[in-house]
Amino acid sequence: MNEDRLKSAASAFLESIGDDPNREGLKDTPDRFATACKKLYSGYAMKPEDVLTVFDDEKYDEMIVVKDIEFYSMCEHHIIPFFGKAHIGYIPDGKIIGLSKIPRMVEIFSRRLQNQERLTSQIAASLNDLLKPKGVGVILEAKHLCMMARGVEKQNSVVTTSSVTGIFKSNMNTRSEFLRHIER
Repeated sequence: MNEDRLKSAASAFLESIGDDPNREGLKDTPDRFATACKKLYSGYAMKPEDVLTVFDDEKYDEMIVVKDIEFYSMCEHHIIPFFGKAHIGYIPDGKIIGLSKIPRMVEIFSRRLQNQERLTSQIAASLNDLLKPKGVGVILEAKHLCMMARGVEKQNSVVTTSSVTGIFKSNMNTRSEFLRHIER
């Protein structure tokens, strides 16, 4: 990331909305903005294959589910936050990953400009590509500030998206088991 350009953009933005970037409360805002961007958009510098540890030759073949993974992302249409919880499950076929790596994958993709549909698909596709499991299920539930603070201004709307592969897609019993796990 180019910190100087981010600081300059923040100053230009403040001037564009009619404020003074040199006034007391705003004089350090361009620096804070650049620092915030490092975290908010850190996913661009990461790839799942660089952070995931895959354990081969595992005999475990039942569903693994990690639910209620908090995430924060930025809507690519309005550059306004959306946030919520991710629920992820997969059925191994000889390979597993460390459980802490599943939230890490959510973090990698959510820390980019996104739409919720793509974010859901990217997580599922990445797990599918790296592990070659029998199937993957991903459900995201999120609130979007672009719906809450502007536009329709609906405070309690929750957007749910899903992406399933393999046996989660072809077998309704497997899909139902996944849904029961995340509803508990």
